[in-house]
Amino acid sequence: MDLLLDGFANALTPENLMYAVIGVLLGTAVGVLPGIGPAMTVALLLPITYNVEPTGALIMFAGIYYGGMYGGSTTSILLNTPGESSSVVTALEGNKMAKGGRAAQALATAAIGSFVAGTIGSILLVVLMPNIADVVVKLGAPSYFAIMLFALFTVTAVLGSSKLRGFIALFLGLTIALVGSQTGQARLTFGRPELADGIDVVVVAVAIFAIGEALWVAAHLRRRPLEIIPVGQPWMSRADWGRSWKPWLRGTAFGFPFGALPAGGAEVPTFLSYITERRLTKHPEEFGQGAIEGVAGPEAANNASAAGTLVPLLAIGLPTTATAAVMLLAIQSYGIQPGPQLLDTEPELVWALLASLFIANALLLVLNLPMAPIWAKLLRIPRPYLYAGILFFAALGAYSVNFQAFDLAILLVLGLLGFAMRRFGLPVLPLIIGVILGPRLEEQLTTALAISQGDLSTLWSEPVAVVVYALMVLIMVIMAVAAWKRRGHDTDEIDRVLDRAAANDTDDI
Repeated sequence: MDLLLDGFANALTPENLMYAVIGVLLGTAVGVLPGIGPAMTVALLLPITYNVEPTGALIMFAGIYYGGMYGGSTTSILLNTPGESSSVVTALEGNKMAKGGRAAQALATAAIGSFVAGTIGSILLVVLMPNIADVVVKLGAPSYFAIMLFALFTVTAVLGSSKLRGFIALFLGLTIALVGSQTGQARLTFGRPELADGIDVVVVAVAIFAIGEALWVAAHLRRRPLEIIPVGQPWMSRADWGRSWKPWLRGTAFGFPFGALPAGGAEVPTFLSYITERRLTKHPEEFGQGAIEGVAGPEAANNASAAGTLVPLLAIGLPTTATAAVMLLAIQSYGIQPGPQLLDTEPELVWALLASLFIANALLLVLNLPMAPIWAKLLRIPRPYLYAGILFFAALGAYSVNFQAFDLAILLVLGLLGFAMRRFGLPVLPLIIGVILGPRLEEQLTTALAISQGDLSTLWSEPVAVVVYALMVLIMVIMAVAAWKRRGHDTDEIDRVLDRAAANDTDDI
């Protein structure tokens, strides 16, 4: 508790408080723009923190993180345009509420639910992270290798509709991670000295998120203006409060555990929250027409999951979402490596960051509820101007990493890759996770084999590693059984259609 109080004392200095305010405002302003989620917001604003000392920079990023989450919910509600997959459920009921003249109430329950879930999630993070770090610090290289392999497997195979596309994206990410001569031997450098140190992960993140998205939107640009629903000051009646507070708590209970798992992500808990609220509601007729519970629960789950993702990120150094992956880049850019030793090596920075999560969460509510009409007006920026600005700042940010024009060429090539991934439905997250975890996975494998003098059995010589591999096998079995049942159901359906066709029952074909 004393360490957390010291963290608050550090985070509440005028300079750091200013960074928190700037982060919340910038994160919301960029995150509220159509098609831009928290991950792209953080990636775009990453270069802004390069000249800021580490504590202030991470406090600013806490604000950007939560601000981007709030901005994404605003876009989902007012435009029915989720900036990321976890905001899809919010759009289902939130946009219907907005079209029914209740945009203010939808924005209010999303904002207050985010605050409640974010606060509870931050408390759980403060309690759990030191305990997890104490356990993880005792693990050896084989266990670390198994955990990282599990993270790559689950993020690729479990999340997303197509397993094949997920593994293709992961392969692309691991290939990009191989570029360089960090091992003493040049790999995939094509004789270019600029690639000797590898491709900077910041350049990869900005290219895949910002450039890829801008090119994709430009290719599908519609000339007609967006239909924006007007919004006044967000407020909630007593009945709205009565219908929202239980979904806030239930959403938090769903979101945090899923976020803290190595196979994290907010998609599953937001859908579970929505299904739960639909079953428990006393107003089932409103679901599909704009039920406030359908906004309150999923938004709380989304933000609680965001807090949960910081548990494996800070305690183990494992990013489980695209936004957490970019946050890891921000931390590593200062030469700081998240993991079990972080609390011992950088206690002042860690506890200031944890305290800043509470501060950013409170600022989000205090600053953004009154400013909701202003954020709505940002949506009127013409798309060509908006994405021209994104391309400019993305190029500026990539160039500022090493001040080399060669990075701009890499940015364009990877931006085209990001565009192609959207075109063919390849998920972005496995690629980013592969780029970040690839070198660390190789390092742990090399360490384990060096200690055992090349004996492969060392990879399953620790109990934690055995448990992790067993979980991977169990997940693969469950996935295979589910696919077999689904294929059997599809075959039965085809047989029924063919039978009807044979009976000339053309109306049913």
